[in-house]
Amino acid sequence: MNRNEMLQQLESVPEWDIIIIGGGATGLGSALDAASRGYKTLLLEQFDFTKGTSSRSTKLVHGGVRYLEQGNIKLVLEALRERGRLLKNAPHITSAKAFILPVYSYWQKIYYGIGLKLYDLLSGKLSLGKTKILSKKKVIESIPSIQSKNLRGGVLYFDGQFDDSRLAINIASTAFDKGATVLNYCKVIGFNKKRLPKKQEKIIAVKAIDQLNNQEYILKCKAVINATGVFTDAVMQMDDHEKHDIVSPSQGIHLVIDKKYFEGHNALMIPKTSDGRVLFAVPWHDKVVVGTTDTPIKEIKSEPIALEEEINFIITHFNRYCKTFIEQKDVKAVYAGLRPLVKIKGGGNTSLLSRDHTIIVSKSGLVNITGGKWTTYRKMAQDAINNAVFSSGLEKRNCITQTLSIGKWDLPIDKNNHLHIYGTNANDINSLMNENILWQEKIHPDYDYTKAEVIWFVRKEMAINVEDVLGRRTRLLFLDANAAIESAPFIAELMMHELKKDENWKHQQIQLFKQLAKQYLLLNP
Repeated sequence: MNRNEMLQQLESVPEWDIIIIGGGATGLGSALDAASRGYKTLLLEQFDFTKGTSSRSTKLVHGGVRYLEQGNIKLVLEALRERGRLLKNAPHITSAKAFILPVYSYWQKIYYGIGLKLYDLLSGKLSLGKTKILSKKKVIESIPSIQSKNLRGGVLYFDGQFDDSRLAINIASTAFDKGATVLNYCKVIGFNKKRLPKKQEKIIAVKAIDQLNNQEYILKCKAVINATGVFTDAVMQMDDHEKHDIVSPSQGIHLVIDKKYFEGHNALMIPKTSDGRVLFAVPWHDKVVVGTTDTPIKEIKSEPIALEEEINFIITHFNRYCKTFIEQKDVKAVYAGLRPLVKIKGGGNTSLLSRDHTIIVSKSGLVNITGGKWTTYRKMAQDAINNAVFSSGLEKRNCITQTLSIGKWDLPIDKNNHLHIYGTNANDINSLMNENILWQEKIHPDYDYTKAEVIWFVRKEMAINVEDVLGRRTRLLFLDANAAIESAPFIAELMMHELKKDENWKHQQIQLFKQLAKQYLLLNP
């Protein structure tokens, strides 16, 4: 993927079949779905791909154990089907993960044992592994860090795990291979409309501005999809000033700690915290992700900040269930994301709001899709495209993404090699290392990421700045914010030469990134 070539498409395509606003999970999934059906497809993202919610997940591909307890069988069934499809379609960036739910009474062992066996049963042929009832001794062997006081045993079950922003780049590149044009740093600023009978107006063009060169575009189209997550209301009101808010934003944070505080390969699932949330401790990229919270918020930001009470909540609950106590100084990184939950009349607690997705087609033809989660992104995209095709009168074509491979990969996949997440593109990255021996060097001594990967990100994955590389093309900002800050000068130097920038750009990038990365750090209390 090359950004300049994408920009040229804006000039050469007279009219798009479908324009998608938003480069998160749902938007990118919609671009892939539309392009794979043969529609002329354009995706516009005002920041970088998955800059928002879609890069800040718990990194799980799951059916939703909590939804099963709530009795939402339909959502669980759909999510389990999609979980299985995703693990088959993108095996290089997904995997099955064993979870252990500790129980502290024999009644809990029966209750959760039956529930999780049902969870396994519902997954049918797409099951990732058999649910088992564990003794106290086996739980301690599997999770040495577990607090053993009053422990009565546990239940082992399986779910999926993935790297969210890496999957997103794979979806974007696959959409591109199918003919889509996908642009980051290109913001939609308005719509052009055509008046119809009965005083209705239909969107016939999207007005957008390239955030990097300030060039404006009028892009004609037949259908528009609003897949902007927590920014859904803002786009809806751009279309119709009288639109009411439909999104109730909820903030969830995660803490990242070293594996010495949570030994073993299995993940921990606490089924019910004091606020009714599920709490996870999940090994990921040789660290452990602990979360999450559910805090209603009013102000929507592109860089949400973890609240002190959220941080203390997670630390308190982790220490309640693990004997390897942690403090704020032990946290390598903290990240916050906003969930675009759909409002329900009379609903006050966001932890109780629906995680299912909602589609609203405006009078102008704008298809608005919000809610949902990463696991069901493909189904959300299918529903969005179906609605866009129907409302705009486009020729109906069948969805093919259920079995469509994401990214480029071959079996078997060597997951001991950190380059496996690039699929067969790892061969091209190895070629870069042979092209320039200096590119074999690591960007930080404690992590496997190499300079060759940075060159690849710039040349083939539309990385524009240091944050793109350290936050989303690699995950160093989310794994170890201090290490990311230390790596920033090396990244800026490499990118300066690749992008043909000057020293002023390099120094500005270093300062901007350091300022951003401080939000991912916890100071000593």
